[in-house]
Amino acid sequence: MLRPRFLVLICVILAAAASRLIPHPPNMTSLTAVALFGGAYFSDKRLAFLVPLTALFLSDLVLGFYQHMEVVYLSFALIVGIGLWLQKHRTALPIAGAAMASSVLFFVVTNFGVWAFEPLYPKTLEGLVACYVAAIPFFQNTLIGDLFFTAVMFAGFALLEKLLPILRDPETTNAVLPA
Repeated sequence: MLRPRFLVLICVILAAAASRLIPHPPNMTSLTAVALFGGAYFSDKRLAFLVPLTALFLSDLVLGFYQHMEVVYLSFALIVGIGLWLQKHRTALPIAGAAMASSVLFFVVTNFGVWAFEPLYPKTLEGLVACYVAAIPFFQNTLIGDLFFTAVMFAGFALLEKLLPILRDPETTNAVLPA
C-alpha cells in the first residue's frame, strides 16, 4: 500500500487541504477539489472517502470546529461520490463539469442545512428561497475556487504521471493530459 503513487496522492490531498490554512478570499478553498480528487484517484472506495474527509477534519482541528459540521461533511462525502464517477472519465470536460456540479451540490446542501438548523429563516418555502438567495453572493468565490483548485490538482497530478512513470496507474487508460 505504501507505493509511490499512493504516497504522492496522500501528499497532494494533504497539501491542498493545508492551503485552507493560509489567507484566502472567503469561500475560495481547495476542499471540493480534494473530495473530487480523492474519489477520482483512489480505487479503494474506503480510501476515496477516508483520505479527503480526514484531510478536511485535520484542517478543521487547526481552524476550529463549527456548528453543523455534519452538513459540510455530508456534502463533501457526496462530492467524493462524484469523484468516484470520474475514475473512468478523467478528461478535461468531465472534470470541469464535475467541479461545477460539486459547487452547486455544496451550495444546495449547506444552505439547506443553514435553513433547516439555524433560526435565521422561517421554516417555510419562502424562508428556504430567502436562504438560497442570500447565499448567492458567496457562490461566485466557491465556483472560482472549485474550478481553480480542481484544475491545479487534476492537471498537476496528470503532469506528474507523465513525467514520472512510477506514478502511473496501470489500470487507468484515461488521463487529463494526452499520452
